Amino acid sequence: MNSAIISSEMNFKNHRVFHYTLAGRPLVIETGKVAGLANGSVLCRYGDTVVLCCATASEKPRDGIDFLPLSVDFDERMYAAGKIPGGYLKREGKPSEKAILTSRVIDRPIRPLFPKDLRNDVALTLTVMSVDPDCAPEVTAMIGASTALAISDIPWNGPIGGAWVGLVDGEFVLNPTYEQQKKSEMQLTVAASMNKVVMIEAGANQVADDVVYDAIMYAHKEIKELLGFINAIIDEVGKPKFEYPSCELDHDMFDKVFAFCEKDVMFALDTDDKTVRDARMVPIKDAILEQFSEEYPELPGMMDELVYKIQKKIVRRWLLVDKKRVDGRSMNQIRPLGAEVGVLPRTHGSGLFTRGQTQVMTIATLGTLSEAQMLDGIDSETSKRYMHHYNMPGFSTGEAKAVRSPGRREIGHGALAERSLVPVLPSEEEFPYAIRLVSDVVSSNGSTSQGSVCGSTLALMDAGVPIKAPVAGISCGLITAEDGSWDTMIDIQGLEDFYGDMDFKVAGTHKGITSIQMDLKIDGLTPEIIKQAFEQTRAGREYIIDNVLLKAIPAPRAEVSKYAPKMTTMHIDPDKIREVIGKGGATIQKIVADTGAKIDIEDDGTIRIAAINGDQAAAAQAAIAAIVFEPEVGCIYNATVVKILASKDKPNEDIGCFVEYAPGKDGMVHISKICDKRINKVTDAGIDVGSEVKVKYMGLDKKGRMDFSIKDAK
Repeated sequence: MNSAIISSEMNFKNHRVFHYTLAGRPLVIETGKVAGLANGSVLCRYGDTVVLCCATASEKPRDGIDFLPLSVDFDERMYAAGKIPGGYLKREGKPSEKAILTSRVIDRPIRPLFPKDLRNDVALTLTVMSVDPDCAPEVTAMIGASTALAISDIPWNGPIGGAWVGLVDGEFVLNPTYEQQKKSEMQLTVAASMNKVVMIEAGANQVADDVVYDAIMYAHKEIKELLGFINAIIDEVGKPKFEYPSCELDHDMFDKVFAFCEKDVMFALDTDDKTVRDARMVPIKDAILEQFSEEYPELPGMMDELVYKIQKKIVRRWLLVDKKRVDGRSMNQIRPLGAEVGVLPRTHGSGLFTRGQTQVMTIATLGTLSEAQMLDGIDSETSKRYMHHYNMPGFSTGEAKAVRSPGRREIGHGALAERSLVPVLPSEEEFPYAIRLVSDVVSSNGSTSQGSVCGSTLALMDAGVPIKAPVAGISCGLITAEDGSWDTMIDIQGLEDFYGDMDFKVAGTHKGITSIQMDLKIDGLTPEIIKQAFEQTRAGREYIIDNVLLKAIPAPRAEVSKYAPKMTTMHIDPDKIREVIGKGGATIQKIVADTGAKIDIEDDGTIRIAAINGDQAAAAQAAIAAIVFEPEVGCIYNATVVKILASKDKPNEDIGCFVEYAPGKDGMVHISKICDKRINKVTDAGIDVGSEVKVKYMGLDKKGRMDFSIKDAK
């Protein structure tokens, strides 16, 4: 019997490799070698960063939904950075916050380019397999995701390209290296098609609006060249797009229902009160069902989508044709604003910001630097001292639903507010605290993320955090017509966000922008639209700062709350750290037990002391200072005699005495240096154990011992 194993040589007949140079580094896209069962897949290499990008779609549409079930997952593998995951389970668990944010950044430009009536499940899985610090995996994944979708048979109107832009020494830098990123005043991510910008996200150190605009245009120019490369790949290996059953509403049914309820819906929408609007819509829905259920038996399952499209048609017509907003405002008018601080008595800082029916309460908590968040990810960042968390419970929109753990939207909004405030925070040296902000949305009718930014400024100032400048955030909306006409509007509320084409969020100070995030529902923005959005948001944020935030609290409080820990920073010789800690930690533990303070010691000798009150902090500082104290030659100190040293050879004579010149620190005074005349016994000078004396430090003796004198201190 022949048991030999027979195998044929692997032949990747569809394997293709495409080369490009992006920002001076090689970009290589391979297809046809791995993940061949996906609808489209590429292995995208940028420098030594490698991301496997796979696009898959279900064969049939999902029933009973009125949206595209798209999922985008940026999947970090710790081996990519040569790390083993921390924690008890040594494998990757739920995605990190950065992975979630990257997934959102890639989702936003890709989603609007799918057909509006596609209901097939689509999944983009972007697995980071190798990380080069100079070649961002986020950009690599965006380019790979676009290419994988574009060459697949999944219907999609791409491709898009992506790029980072930094601002280093006043110059734009495309896809900055790791060292350049550390010096950059801006981190701008742009995604674009050949003709339009489809996504903008940025964090900036108060960079002027016109500089950020120029950076966006710079990125778009570079992306166009990249798209030429991607289009060449599509031409060679792209698949024909598959046919799918359209899930669009029946046009005849929509026209009949719209004619039946148009005036009633217009009346229902014509109010600035969300609760009134919702209440008015209830009988309209009942009337539609009663009138058309017999003719269209499938109507109950389509009611939500039908009503959505009816409202959308009316709201967009008002905005485009009548220049009328749902609540009666003009296109450049902000809703009524309000701001309060100190709304919670025992927290370290709190602020309530109100814009129309949107209300956000932000609470600041101060802690020691040891309470900073530890990070376990594929990049070099291992901790952060400033954390911002965002919550939006069901009651904020009038919904009866249980509280759940934060989703991607909540994580994204918290990160956006966090990014907005980072540029104005004081350094650790100026303000040695960890800072946590929590923004609880208590009422929502649009633009809660930017309400969180405004509430954060209030809470930080109320907590006594010496921020460099107040930050405000506001959103700009967009409405477009088939003929190419368009208009923007400031401070969009819920319906305008829901039925409009854009939510362009910008936060910043008087000096410049600190963050941008753009959500888009159309195929992109022209430079003219972007420029007008910048102009409106700049005017809006400056108005909010001057007329709302600074009127509520003109400057940060001079001191932190009496309920916040009191922080003291001191520096010691690193060689003395062992003495402060003591054997087995006994010394530092005793100081903590005696004073009630919390003490953090860093390797460079920096010691940070946190206590409930200043007296506790001062006591801990004094105890540490005593341990590390070194006398200065020629200086006089108050001391206590702790021991008299008798001579072993001459019973009637003393060698001298030991004095404690600082807590736990003693030195020798020779018998010859106790007084001006010769004495045999220390007691002959009226000095005994426990006597308080003044001593002068004379330096080290011939044997390297500390030498003190009582007679020279007189």
